[in-house]
Amino acid sequence: GTSRQIPQTIIIGVRKGGTRALLEMLDIHPNIVVAATEVHFFDWDENYVKGIDWYRNLMPFSYGNQITIEKTPGYFTSPQAPERIHDMNSSIKLLLILRDPTERVISDYTQVYYNRVESHKPVQLFEDIVIKNGVLNTKYKAIQRSLYDVHMEKWLKHFSLDQIHIVDGNTLIKDPLPELQKVERFLNLPSRIMSSNFYFNQTKGFYCIRSDGRERCLHESKGRPHPLVNSTVLEQLYSYFREHNAKFYRMVNHSFDWH
Repeated sequence: GTSRQIPQTIIIGVRKGGTRALLEMLDIHPNIVVAATEVHFFDWDENYVKGIDWYRNLMPFSYGNQITIEKTPGYFTSPQAPERIHDMNSSIKLLLILRDPTERVISDYTQVYYNRVESHKPVQLFEDIVIKNGVLNTKYKAIQRSLYDVHMEKWLKHFSLDQIHIVDGNTLIKDPLPELQKVERFLNLPSRIMSSNFYFNQTKGFYCIRSDGRERCLHESKGRPHPLVNSTVLEQLYSYFREHNAKFYRMVNHSFDWH
């Protein structure tokens, strides 16, 4: 009695915002099934041309009462993804998880840094990438990805605000349950995720998941220590994002506790 369904909900981003944590935590819910990998259907042309049946075949089997969810953080910043998703399903519900934009930039850098170290490639200090000739390097991709207002504008051309639920990534890590209960309500699902589904792992410094008699933590690549960043550079980042954040707050009628 199961079949593969096109997702009724997509986690559209943002990269290094907590998309994997959100997906794994939602997977606790009996009415949710999740795609195992990032599909990159709507943001990579070479996948999009393969068509909707190719996309559907990458989804897990589900029962009629279950919602299929996939997550690809690259969708949020993709110029093509909003229109392509709208063409597939104009009434779809979207989940967007965001965190402090400066923290997100540092986390983005950290991931690339460790990947380069593991591949024996040369690495640069954070400050040397972010600052060029004494000024902020606003062309740096990690900074561009944190301009939430710029990207959100594209999504709001195709979707109404009530179709996009914003999850506070900073809160999800510190206290997962309230954020997940908001998602349950947004998706019109019965409340099934409970505080007993989480336990704080002192070694890792974040919450892990307990469900179906099993305990699991996010991959060891998650929660890696960030480099200590020069305070002057931090201030430059805070200052640069301040106006963008204010614009984003107005756009979504909600403010966040960001620098």
